[in-house]
Amino acid sequence: MADSNHTGTSFFLTGLPGLEAVHTWLSIPLCAMYVAALAGNSLILWVVRSEPSLHQPMYYFLSMLAVTDLGLSASTLPTMLSIYMLGVREVALDVCLAQLFFIHTFSIMESSVLLAMAFDRFVAISKPLHYGTILTSPRMARLGLAIVVRSVGLHIPAPIMLKQLPYCGARLLSHSYCLHPDVMKLACADTHSNSAYGLFVVLSTLGVDSVLIVLSYGLILQTVLSIASKAERLKTLNTCVSHICAVLLFYTPMIGLSMIHRFGRRASPSSRVLLSYLHFLTPPVINPVVYTIKTKQIRLRMLHLFRSNGTGIRDAQDH
Repeated sequence: MADSNHTGTSFFLTGLPGLEAVHTWLSIPLCAMYVAALAGNSLILWVVRSEPSLHQPMYYFLSMLAVTDLGLSASTLPTMLSIYMLGVREVALDVCLAQLFFIHTFSIMESSVLLAMAFDRFVAISKPLHYGTILTSPRMARLGLAIVVRSVGLHIPAPIMLKQLPYCGARLLSHSYCLHPDVMKLACADTHSNSAYGLFVVLSTLGVDSVLIVLSYGLILQTVLSIASKAERLKTLNTCVSHICAVLLFYTPMIGLSMIHRFGRRASPSSRVLLSYLHFLTPPVINPVVYTIKTKQIRLRMLHLFRSNGTGIRDAQDH
């Protein structure tokens, strides 16, 4: 019966309000962002895989972050391009539910990886002599598997529960992709169980992860302050800059978006859309740039790659 009620059900996505006339032009920077995210994260994965000196826990975590960024970009890409390039705003219910599953799954996966990276920094700074014995390859593999199982397992029920709900009215979503709270608000039935489950997932993942990340940095700061030399303190803190940037880039727009959804009833629709873009689109683009700039080994490997390519091109031209 539920399937028959949903036959032909679809939703309508939203681009930047008031800028519909220039959506085609806006697709150019958006495409550039997706290309940059794909190229940057793929390059990070290639460098870590091809350079034996980077086969260490810190860089394995960085590879996990690159994979989640690629997944997050791939999850938002189809509807973003259909809106801005093709002008198609309609999306079928099943496609919408699949998209929100992948978006939320990769978001939680990214939060989990950022927490694992915070633990990595804590062990490297507070227990440097035991770093290799604590973060062994088998433990890294189990940790990666736990992150995937946690992220996927917690989000399987969400689309199933949304599938059971009837939808009516204009069915207009407030974002350029399908998100759980957005779809849930369009249901013509009681959604308390959906809302409660969504809140449980957010608190048990993003909420717990953010608290543990702050706690990790509290312990890191305590260790750093116990170092006598100021130069050594700054050098130690410098190893955390890239991760801190990634954490701020991920959590700050998410907190702002959450506050607007709950308390900013008078906030303009454009502010919601822009904050969602900051949260979902910018981390996959900026994270590879930050880690390349701040990580000497990766920077040197990339410079060597580009110089080798440049030498090869010049040799080919000479012949």
